[in-house]
Amino acid sequence: MGKDHFIIPIFVPHYGCPHDCVFCNQRRITGLSTDITPQYVRNTIESHSSTFPKGEITVEVAFYGGSFTGIEKEIQKELLAVPLEYKDRGIIDGIRLSTRPDYIDEDILNLLKEYKVDTIELGVQSLDDIVLNKSGRGHNSQQVYMASKLVKEYKFNLGLQMMVGLVGDSKEKAIYTAKEFVKIDPFCVRVYPTLVIRDTYLEKKYRNNTYKPLTLEKAIDITAHLLMIFEYYNIDVIRVGLQPTENLRLGKDVVAGPFHPSFRQLVESHIYKIILEKHLDRLTKVIVDENMIIEVNNKNVSNLVGQKSCNTRCLVNRYGLKTIKVYGRDMERDTIGISIDGFNDRVYRKRTIEEYLQEKGIIRI
Repeated sequence: MGKDHFIIPIFVPHYGCPHDCVFCNQRRITGLSTDITPQYVRNTIESHSSTFPKGEITVEVAFYGGSFTGIEKEIQKELLAVPLEYKDRGIIDGIRLSTRPDYIDEDILNLLKEYKVDTIELGVQSLDDIVLNKSGRGHNSQQVYMASKLVKEYKFNLGLQMMVGLVGDSKEKAIYTAKEFVKIDPFCVRVYPTLVIRDTYLEKKYRNNTYKPLTLEKAIDITAHLLMIFEYYNIDVIRVGLQPTENLRLGKDVVAGPFHPSFRQLVESHIYKIILEKHLDRLTKVIVDENMIIEVNNKNVSNLVGQKSCNTRCLVNRYGLKTIKVYGRDMERDTIGISIDGFNDRVYRKRTIEEYLQEKGIIRI
């Protein structure tokens, strides 16, 4: 069993970023508007550290919310010196930061090496140049490839962040970006649905009916396909959807868009629905009016059942089943057991995902 991992988040809203992307209002997303100081970083580390359990854990300080390497170098040094001190003392284990692809060069990476940064996440959003341009990103796709290559050459862990539903985006373009991420081979990935945040240019476009956000259903479907691609290629997706905060809720700072506090669970449930439907569609056994028992790893029961039992209800209706009962078992997470009237079967998640992605023309073996 691995060690429990804890993140100490340091939000740096809009600090160091001269760009005004159409979707971005970092002060609202993070809920903070105060300029960050070394003392603030120290206080945050101290307050979080006091809440962690004793024992075998790993702790990482993460600078989020802005374009960290766009900050003046002296300020970068002042801010990074604090977690470096805690890392040297063995109180934390890692340092992570987020920045833009066009704010990466050898001088910057040498500075980050000096302060023992471990992971650099690049806010890529899309690898389609039309989408990048319409989003006001201020960089092109080529700069993403160059920055990613440089980060990996300097032996940092590379994280890549993408968004779905941007201006000019589509399911096909999102899948293209995910497949390009696979070629880059990052250490980890984050996927965010585009939300219309108050006081952004995107809100103006939404109010003028020149931008239509994804529905929740469409965002779930697109993101499910991205997660299946990343799972197939063994790339760790460490976050799906923005972290809910006091203000980041529909009707407050989220004006419109596919916001849901359990967005990842909805996506994971949709993947299970795709897997089960694919398997049941090819069964030769007649299952109408039968009782089905599904066995799955204990940790995956809620995802398979779906919120408010939406998956099991859908399967009952689609295949004319009498009932579906789902049981958690101590079993491989890749395996799903199915029993119908004495007929026992096994579904293998990764194999089914591979077959599905092949059928859709998303991957070729």
